[in-house]
Amino acid sequence: MQHHQFAWVALLFAAQTLAQTTTSCNPTLKTCPADAGLSSTTYTHDFTQGADDANWNMTASGVTYTSSGAEFTITKSGDAPTLQSKWHILFGRVSFHMRSAAGTGIVSSAILQSSDLDEVDWEWLGGNTKQVQTNYFGKGNTTSYDRAVWSPVTDPQTVTRNYTILWTSSATTWYIDGTLIRTLAYADALGGKNYPQTPMNVRIGSWSGGDPANDEGTIEWSGGETNYNDAPFTMYLEKVEVVNDTPASSYTYGDMSGSYESIEVDGKDGATDTKSSSGSSSSATPTSTASQTPSGSVTGAAMAASASAKIVQAQASGGQGRGVPGWTKAVLGSWIVCNLSWMI
Repeated sequence: MQHHQFAWVALLFAAQTLAQTTTSCNPTLKTCPADAGLSSTTYTHDFTQGADDANWNMTASGVTYTSSGAEFTITKSGDAPTLQSKWHILFGRVSFHMRSAAGTGIVSSAILQSSDLDEVDWEWLGGNTKQVQTNYFGKGNTTSYDRAVWSPVTDPQTVTRNYTILWTSSATTWYIDGTLIRTLAYADALGGKNYPQTPMNVRIGSWSGGDPANDEGTIEWSGGETNYNDAPFTMYLEKVEVVNDTPASSYTYGDMSGSYESIEVDGKDGATDTKSSSGSSSSATPTSTASQTPSGSVTGAAMAASASAKIVQAQASGGQGRGVPGWTKAVLGSWIVCNLSWMI
């Protein structure tokens, strides 16, 4: 048994290494253009009032706007509707007021991600109505397997809830309706080496991991095969609230360290004002959208690949998740199925 466990870990390492590749220019490897910044301290948009094209790109079609908010709808094989902010923030708070999509094999995600592959995630599976997964990555490092945590949530598909990420240089915390469910300290992320700490944009999307054309591992990970006769499968985003602790017109990586201390904060006039600070102005507790029954305690941990990588792979392959070789996804899916109690 112990031999098999070590074998799973070795193969999972390969799977995650291949999956974590979603950036157009990695500033820890070469000089890259500056990242566009959110120049204001706060940003809020109510999607029930319509789109905000000045601040968001639709990187994959399928997002529509109604009185229910931004609707990310999957109706057929290949659909992977996604919005991505046109700006980055450097430490702060991001709240998603939303309902995840129902449907076996349907994956909903709300993500912060940087150019050097720092990442902070929320992720929901359409067949799991009792839990939400939180996860993080630092500089694309995939050498540990204790990052993904499943936490209890009540009625995520029928009740609009406030899912908040509070991100500072010392800790990242996740909240559901104002209830703290997880804390990641800087030192606990490989002594800070794996801690997300560079300018991140916001990405929201859904995709079908259970598409029948996918390999078995991807289908198993997402909870089973998707039956498109049951479509549409819709995730609803009502509102996004952002506090940017370090407003800027852009952020420039001062070196290749990937450290927040190296980030140059460029002002509205194009001048470089200062190096980044620790960021702490966003520390207020998030407000509730609805009453949350669970205590917020962590119920278990499981390995999972980058949420952003999975969305990008779905988009690039027509929603069929073929950005990673099939054997790696089969290993990943099989391991998770064997180790997640809610799926047994």
